[in-house]
Amino acid sequence: MINPKRKIELLCPARDYRAAIAAVDCGADALYIGAEGFGARRAATNSTADIARVVDYAHLYGVRVYVTLNTILYESELKEAEALARELIVVGVDALIVQDMAYREMNLPVELHASTQVCNMTPEGAKFLEDSGFTRVILERALSLDEIKAIRNATTVDLECFVHGAICVGHSGRCFLSRATSQRSGNRGECSQPCRLPYDLKDERGRTLLAGKHLLSVRDMDLSDDLEALMDAGITSFKIEGRLKDVSYVKNVTAYYRQAIDAVLARRPEYERASQGVSTYTFTPQLDKSFNRGFTDYYLMGRRTDVSSFATPKAMGEPVGHVKEVGRGYVAVSSTKAFHNGDGLCFIDEQGRLHGFRVNRVEGTRLYPKEMPHAIRPRMPLYRNFDKDFEHLLARPSAERKIPVRLTLNEVSFGFSLTITDEKQRSVTVNFERDKELARTEQRAGIENQLSKLGGTILVAKDIEVCFTENWFIPSSVVADMRRAAVEAYERMLKMTWPTHVTPRKVDAKALHCAEGSTLKPALTYLANVGNRRAEEFYRACGVEEIAPAYELSAPRGATLMFCRHCLRYALGWCPRHGGVRSPYREPYTLVSADGRRFALEFDCKQCIMTLKGK
Repeated sequence: MINPKRKIELLCPARDYRAAIAAVDCGADALYIGAEGFGARRAATNSTADIARVVDYAHLYGVRVYVTLNTILYESELKEAEALARELIVVGVDALIVQDMAYREMNLPVELHASTQVCNMTPEGAKFLEDSGFTRVILERALSLDEIKAIRNATTVDLECFVHGAICVGHSGRCFLSRATSQRSGNRGECSQPCRLPYDLKDERGRTLLAGKHLLSVRDMDLSDDLEALMDAGITSFKIEGRLKDVSYVKNVTAYYRQAIDAVLARRPEYERASQGVSTYTFTPQLDKSFNRGFTDYYLMGRRTDVSSFATPKAMGEPVGHVKEVGRGYVAVSSTKAFHNGDGLCFIDEQGRLHGFRVNRVEGTRLYPKEMPHAIRPRMPLYRNFDKDFEHLLARPSAERKIPVRLTLNEVSFGFSLTITDEKQRSVTVNFERDKELARTEQRAGIENQLSKLGGTILVAKDIEVCFTENWFIPSSVVADMRRAAVEAYERMLKMTWPTHVTPRKVDAKALHCAEGSTLKPALTYLANVGNRRAEEFYRACGVEEIAPAYELSAPRGATLMFCRHCLRYALGWCPRHGGVRSPYREPYTLVSADGRRFALEFDCKQCIMTLKGK
């Protein structure tokens, strides 16, 4: 028996309709997009009508569309959330990405994907979700490759992981720092990003170890060199973060990962692409030209020293050389890069602070800033965080996606038939009644030329066959009509054969989760994020007896506000588990924000995590 190929999916963000179309054109196999409410990015919402338009376009290429409904729900929102979910199902979305277990109780005829906000970090947790009827588990960003393999070995559910973009330093769905310091909750789609703010680090005696540093801010993720290892570890879907990013970011990063994944698929025949179509570009994708805080593979290959971004939470961009000379009104640079009027450059000064400037004029190696940066000095490294020419290129139509097909024109008893066959061997045939008459001149070349004119459609002719026993005459206008009719029939076939819904899986929750090996405890704390009656019903059916309300409803005194793998002990070289030196300062350590808020740091070396608590 031949094992079926495993489909590999490139999953891309869509802030809006324009970004969604750009992602499809640049090679996405799937999209994730926010609806009118209940998504973890309140600033990236879309009407159901616009999502329907996205679905219609994406499905032509076999691209799936997932909608994020991944906030926790309050009791008063249950009816509205269910109504929205059902509206989205009607317009053809392929899955809902959810955090709240209330959706599991709604009997929705659609795939449910367990959001990373569920904090999916263990084999037992992933198995629990699989047994609960979820068709996909979206993994926490901080997992190592070995931890991913362990989850794969314990489950058969689809596994999705982030491979690019911003990293939530706290474990997703288990970070309450924003809600503790403001009215905005990350679990409600309104994170204020306190992790990107500057803090002082103080010891037990109140001495300042570090001052005004972005101690919780980490670099952005880039796993483009690890895609093959992730495939072998069992990942099905590679996710690009960025539902708040602009269209140029989506184009550049999608195109880059499309090419990287295709390079792996070309040498690994056991894997295949999840959608169809070939994308061509007018630009060369380059990751460091899009927003980034510097890149890291985070903890995929174990503890790393390049995770932190203490100097700034802002975009650094691509390294472009260093300062050679600072003159009157200009900066001379040593670089192999070409610069352009309107470029944005930045550097870190002698105090470790980030500065930026806009290039007003370029004369050889001399850059004339719009405003001269006073902190710049010779030998300082320079970074470009805005490439004017590159952004201008991306602002234009810069990608096109086509499905390669074979067109076959046959003669039949009543006239002619035209068949379109794609690379998945799906085909449609359109018949045309017409009297046959012999031509005076050779027709084949003209017919093939007319059939090849597929511009403006989703198709491109890879092969054309004219199977005639005689040199039949067909006017060029008739051949064009045949071609148009066949293309329309092919697109109708794609829409008609797309699966419209799935039957919800019946799950005996209590039988599954009260058995030996269940990870559920008799009592759940605020960490379970239960904010409504239906989520409670789900857990009680699993045998849970006591359920604490979500942090947003009732914040427990002394609650842990953040759990994270990023560890300041390790970053400063004081980790006893990983061979660090002994710290010259006494614990406990405290983080102090610019407005005077204090957070106690605790270190769980057994689990290798750092936690924050309010003081």
